[in-house]
Amino acid sequence: MNSGRLAVITGASRGLGAALTAYLADEGWNVVACIRTENAAAAIRRDRVEPVMQDVRGPVSDRLLAAIGARPVHALVNNAGIGAPARPLDSVDPTTILDAVDVNVVGPLRMAQALLPMLLAAPTPLIINVSSRLGSLTAQAAGDFADRRTSYAYRVSKSAQNMLTIALAQELAGRVRCWAVHPGSLTTAMGGAGAATAPWEAASRLGRLLDSTDTASPRYLSLDGPDLRW
Repeated sequence: MNSGRLAVITGASRGLGAALTAYLADEGWNVVACIRTENAAAAIRRDRVEPVMQDVRGPVSDRLLAAIGARPVHALVNNAGIGAPARPLDSVDPTTILDAVDVNVVGPLRMAQALLPMLLAAPTPLIINVSSRLGSLTAQAAGDFADRRTSYAYRVSKSAQNMLTIALAQELAGRVRCWAVHPGSLTTAMGGAGAATAPWEAASRLGRLLDSTDTASPRYLSLDGPDLRW
């Protein structure tokens, strides 16, 4: 069991975030679960889970900081994310890219910045940015996903999020491990056609990953396969 360890999870109201919140609580973690609506609290509230209103598009709230208090944060899981409908260039709305970057890139930056003192207070702390294999510049340039209809907003923001992971890992080397994690093709609202991995399955894999003693940082990995190419 992981009694006493604390995880902060964004996007915890549904999908992978909700499943991970439940899994970690059952495994003995304490979880501060960030949600965007009060209505979501009832669905995820259980022993060891404290739901807190926190939209990653805004500054980290006093309510979230108060929920954490003086406790060390052993894991920050930046799970909140958005995409956009796939459109050809002549009909792309540039604001969808700005919105996706705000949530998928600046959101994790805001969280890491505000929670850094709490992370540094924990032994072997870990920042997980829930990324995607579609954020791999190497794979995209090689045409590995050329046959997929994926929005500019999602591809651009997930590639930028991967760079954020690298930048954080370099600055925090030896103090905080920073990993970009592709959870697999999830059967969630954001999942693509042919998705086959249930959120609870990905959550259990990600939960076990939080127990890893691997000191590599940065790292870009998939929960259902080998490490990925940046």
